[in-house]
Amino acid sequence: METNRKLTGKIVVRPGVSNDLDACGSIFYEAFSSVNEQHNFPSEVPSPEDGKHLLEALFASGVHFLVAEMDGRVVGSNFIDERSQIAGVGPISVSPDVQSRGMGRVLMQAAIDRPRDHRLEGIRLMQASFNTRSLSLYAKLGFVVREPVAVMAGLPTTHRAVAGCTVRLAETADLLSANALCRKVYGSDRSLDLQAAIERGDGLMVEREGRLTGYASGFGYLSHAVGESTLDIEALLCAAERVDGTGIVIPTRNGELFRWCLENEMRVVIPYTSMTMGSYAPPQGAYIPSIMF
Repeated sequence: METNRKLTGKIVVRPGVSNDLDACGSIFYEAFSSVNEQHNFPSEVPSPEDGKHLLEALFASGVHFLVAEMDGRVVGSNFIDERSQIAGVGPISVSPDVQSRGMGRVLMQAAIDRPRDHRLEGIRLMQASFNTRSLSLYAKLGFVVREPVAVMAGLPTTHRAVAGCTVRLAETADLLSANALCRKVYGSDRSLDLQAAIERGDGLMVEREGRLTGYASGFGYLSHAVGESTLDIEALLCAAERVDGTGIVIPTRNGELFRWCLENEMRVVIPYTSMTMGSYAPPQGAYIPSIMF
C-alpha cells in the first residue's frame, strides 16, 4: 500500500517520445530490479539496455507511451496497448526515489482514463503476485483479480510434431480465421498484433484435420497465443524456436498445460495475477497471454 508521503513539485504526465526511452529504460531497470530483489525474485530486466530494448519494442509497435515528470525530471512511465477493443496496461515503472508517494497511482489513472475517453470495452494487466503494494493499488483503482499465471522460462524439451496437429508459418490470408478464433476463445481479436507478427515472420498457425485451431504471435512477454484446446497450444510451443524476454506467461489454472510445461522442463520464474477492469468473460479454450493481457 502506498504511504501518506505526498508528491511535491509540479507533476506532468504527457505522451512519451523516442528521446525519453533512455531515461525510462534506466528507471524501468532500477524499479523492477529493486522490487524483485526485495522479494528474492530474479530481475525481469537484467540491465538498463534490456529495459530500453523492451520499451523501444513497445514504442515501435504503436503502444501508447506515457511519461511522468516531476519538476521537469522524468520519474516514471507507463504503456497502454489500445490496438483492440480491450486495452492492455504496462509495464509501469517509477523511479525508486519517488516510489510509495503516489506516482504509481498518477500513472495508472492516466492510463485508465485513455480507454474511457476512447470508449474501449475494458482494460487488463498482469500484476506481480508478490508485490502487495501494486496489488492493493490496482484493486483500489477498480481492477478485479481474474487468473493466476506464471512466467515460465525455457522451451519444451519435446521438439516434435504433436499427433494430429500441423504447425506452419502464419500468412496474411489467415487473419480472418485467426481473428474469429481469438474472439471465440478470448472475447476480442488482436488483429494488429497478429498482423505485425506475420510481417516479422514470427506468427505460427496450427491446424487439425485441415482446419485452423490455434495460432501464436510469437513466444515471450509481448506475444500471445490462442487455441481451441490445450493440444493446440502444446503443438505451437513444440514448434517454438526462441523466447523473447524472461519467459512465457502460462495460466496455471489450465492444469493440463501447466503440468505439460513442467514435465517438459520449463520452470516457473515469477508468479503473476491477471486483473481486469470493465468488460470481461472467461476465455473459452486455451490461451497464452502477453505480459499485458
